[in-house]
Amino acid sequence: MPVTDHIRSKLSQVPHRPGVYLMKDRFGTVIYVGKARDLRRRVAQYFQSSRRRGWDLKFNALVEAIHDFDWHVVRSEPESVLLEGRLIKEFRPRYNISFRDDKRFLLLKVNLNDAIPRFTLTRLRNEDGSRYFGPFASSGAVRRTLNLVRQRFNLRGCRPLLPTEADYKHCLYAHLKVCTAPCIGNVSREQYRMQVLAACDFLDGQCEEMARELEAQMQRAAAALDFEKAAQLRDLLADLKRTTARTEKFERVPYSLPVAINPEEELRQLAEVLGLPAPPDRIEGFDISNISGTFKVASMVSFWRGRPDRVNYRRFRIKTVVGQDDFACMAETVRRRYRRLLKEVGQGQLAFSDRDEPGGEGSPADLQRAVDDVSARFQGRRPRKDEDAAAAALDAANSSAADQRPPTRPRLPDLVLIDGGRGQLNAAAEELRRLGLSNVPVIGLAKEFEEIYRVGVDEPLRLGEDHPAVKLLQRVRDESHRVANSYNAQLRLKKISESLLDEFPGIGAARKAALLKRFGSVQRLRAATVEEIAALPGWGSESAARLKEFLAARPG
Repeated sequence: MPVTDHIRSKLSQVPHRPGVYLMKDRFGTVIYVGKARDLRRRVAQYFQSSRRRGWDLKFNALVEAIHDFDWHVVRSEPESVLLEGRLIKEFRPRYNISFRDDKRFLLLKVNLNDAIPRFTLTRLRNEDGSRYFGPFASSGAVRRTLNLVRQRFNLRGCRPLLPTEADYKHCLYAHLKVCTAPCIGNVSREQYRMQVLAACDFLDGQCEEMARELEAQMQRAAAALDFEKAAQLRDLLADLKRTTARTEKFERVPYSLPVAINPEEELRQLAEVLGLPAPPDRIEGFDISNISGTFKVASMVSFWRGRPDRVNYRRFRIKTVVGQDDFACMAETVRRRYRRLLKEVGQGQLAFSDRDEPGGEGSPADLQRAVDDVSARFQGRRPRKDEDAAAAALDAANSSAADQRPPTRPRLPDLVLIDGGRGQLNAAAEELRRLGLSNVPVIGLAKEFEEIYRVGVDEPLRLGEDHPAVKLLQRVRDESHRVANSYNAQLRLKKISESLLDEFPGIGAARKAALLKRFGSVQRLRAATVEEIAALPGWGSESAARLKEFLAARPG
């Protein structure tokens, strides 16, 4: 593609610093995330004509799809690796291969509440009272540094939660004098804890003395022409610096969803093709995500005047649907969303029957006013005269054309977008009808041909993927899809890692299954007695006591 003035202008602003860049297509979707030591030089390479004539078909396709790009500056190359991996996991760009799985960077973990604390490697950060170091961009460097720390501070590397004299007999760490063996009383547990705290300070960056010592040893080895040892010390020093260097933690990605160049025009054309009386200010989009009927979740995203309004995003865990039924899931989500919203609009004075319908005879006047006002808005009439003038003025002030900020008080949407075809649309429309909101426009967008389905119209509307209205709907649909999938992945990850039992040394699938079958959850297991645990298959009084001690050291 030719380099546009917009691209050329942005290239001149990119700094010569390390960071991460994001390539976007004409819909504003992130299609590639990369890192660079020098952002200006790396990003400029994508738009050099000599590169586009290369043999790499994938690279050529990527360049042809680039319509815009963004970048984020970081302090070092390891930070760029961490941020790149996090962005790829969040946006899942189609031209990226690495980091697309759910594997995370390594962390160092130590629980100081254990009787004899030990350092372990993990990829999950749990709220279990442990102390964590990292994440680390280089797994090899952190593993080698951990070995150095264990030797320097005489720490144990054995697996038992509470090693005994029987473990000592087969412990190479103790016999090689690497570990001070608190398990047999060589040092007191309080003394060993001081060793662990010193190692924590070391990993926090207080390692200048050891770095100077390693550098001196390296120079002595080089002077003695022992270049192999000097190279080993050089690599160990580099690993030490990489592991203990301060890195920024990217818990929340500093990136917002892109918007169209002219969202006002898209909204105008959307209102024209759908026959709306005015461009929709607020669009709410819904999507369902599940895996073979498990981890059923839904998302609701909100767009205000063509721009994402993240504050009003909502996520739902499906509660009433059994098995895989996307239509029923969509119905439950729409029902829960607008039942709750009507309560907020009606100042919490609403009453619903057991079927989640507005109480016919007992519905208060403020609910009826809210329903009448939204009906009037979508029919092109003025709202009721007794509408709250102060609230309307507040909305107008908060959503002025100058700052495009959404209103602060709850309001019903101007358009509801369902991700799916006729079935999902009918399920949503029926729930809106039951709630008295049948005049709220609701449409469905099917993925295969980007067809727009409308209530009461048999034939879907095909405008083509280049139509501005379709681009806007695609952004809403894709954002709801992203939020639903990320929530589904979060629940799956939580299910995998929710049990602390996985960290208990020596536990297998059968013993863990016996515990969960008997007690149901870790919380109930904490309340169980040693005798109750010991009565289970595969458990004895000694192992049950160790398990209770293990759980007691991990508050939850």
